[in-house]
Amino acid sequence: MTTPRVHIATDHAGMELSAHLVSHLTAKGYDVVDHGPKVYDALDDYPSFCINAAAAVVADQGAGVHALGIVLGGSGNGEQIAANKVKGVRAALAWNLSTAKLAREHNDANVVAVGGRQHTVEEATQLIEAFLEEPFSNDERHVRRIGKIATYENTGEIVA
Repeated sequence: MTTPRVHIATDHAGMELSAHLVSHLTAKGYDVVDHGPKVYDALDDYPSFCINAAAAVVADQGAGVHALGIVLGGSGNGEQIAANKVKGVRAALAWNLSTAKLAREHNDANVVAVGGRQHTVEEATQLIEAFLEEPFSNDERHVRRIGKIATYENTGEIVA
């Protein structure tokens, strides 16, 4: 598997972690695209940053580029919700190594959310690396379930 392009966004609470990850992942050979913010603002509105990063992941994937996304905040909850509003995104909140890996292995998540105030920089880096390195299993049951989610997303039809 090729190294994915990584789209990253944050709110003010994740800026330190974001800066670390941009530097760390770039040094590891990832093509990292930073969607901001560029300047600390304690009153920033994170949805635009996270939606832009998520939309870039979907656009890259649609163009055949292997891409994944990272959205960061104090808890990661709001950022995950914002990213999940983008059609084609499956954003998962990771809080330990198991959830980070299972997000990719079982759900083929294309965006990971992490709470910068919930983990040390080292712990968060481990979660992000686990997510980026874990392949999707392609197990039939997971493909089927993801297909049902996509059908609902695209048509509003709930498939039993």
